[in-house]
Amino acid sequence: MTSASALHAALPKLCPCGGAPTAMKRKGAEAAFADCCGRYIVQEQLPPDALHLMRSRYTAFVLENEAYLLHTWQAAFRPSSLAFEAGAKWLGLEIKDFVQTGMKDGHETAEVEFVARVRVAGKANRLHERSRFVCEEGQWQYTTAVNMAS
Repeated sequence: MTSASALHAALPKLCPCGGAPTAMKRKGAEAAFADCCGRYIVQEQLPPDALHLMRSRYTAFVLENEAYLLHTWQAAFRPSSLAFEAGAKWLGLEIKDFVQTGMKDGHETAEVEFVARVRVAGKANRLHERSRFVCEEGQWQYTTAVNMAS
């Protein structure tokens, strides 16, 4: 069994998502994990919107945190488990667009378009998607995505 101190030692100092988006953020400034996605993944705070959930889910993929990813997936679309690519090296996340899309069945909805770069077995890959989210009972959840690859 892993001790709490060993678990925290394994967490990154800088957030893999590249930092929480703010209008005041300097170009190239990096956010500490604990102040960025760590608030949601480790401290179990609820992301305030779909954009923060998207960033924290990217970070959870980097950390291979299956529990967080499944917990933030809407039940109707949630797989029973996830398989991570062995040796995957996540290289960065770029948010292209974030829109509140309205209401569906009485729940707020949003979409986030992003590009995530990853290297697997020495080959660089680019994942370009528009992810869809819904807010149920105050918690944003991932539902589905549309692949935007050309």
